[in-house]
Amino acid sequence: MQFPQIRLQSQHAQIQLHIKDATLEIQQPKADLSIQQPPAELSIQTMPAKLDIDQSQAWAEMNFKTITQLNQDFAAEGRNQSLEGTGRRASEGAELMQIENGENPLISQAVNNAFEPMKQLGITFIPSPFSVKLNYQPAEVQVDVKVNKPMIESSPNKPVIHYEKGSVETSLKQKEELQIDFGR
Repeated sequence: MQFPQIRLQSQHAQIQLHIKDATLEIQQPKADLSIQQPPAELSIQTMPAKLDIDQSQAWAEMNFKTITQLNQDFAAEGRNQSLEGTGRRASEGAELMQIENGENPLISQAVNNAFEPMKQLGITFIPSPFSVKLNYQPAEVQVDVKVNKPMIESSPNKPVIHYEKGSVETSLKQKEELQIDFGR
């Protein structure tokens, strides 16, 4: 016996999607920046060096003296010579007064007074060491610096954002279908 057969043929429904992606653009403008650097304030004060050279002693030792100083030196030397002469004559008179002691002072005094003492040779125009006096004061430098801080002004800019929404569209690509067939 033959039974009737039922044949089923089905087709699934299909959907299709149309997707439009979202877009996002972000731009960040640079910040507005202003920098100013005031120059430092510099103040320099100097007191110059001072050098004093006193060579009056060296000139005096080389016999280059002023008229006033020469007159004073000659007057002092004359006074000393007269005092020496007076002293020598007084001592010679005292020796002559003691002639009774058996000494003969006349001969010794005649020999001493007859010849001048020998002069000493030597270089007399060279001044003594350290006869030139030096006095030095070094220079003084005073430096004042005032540092000025930089002036920085910054204003940030907000980001520029451009956003476009995405979308999804659905549609039916293929309809569902069911076919029933009866066959023998």
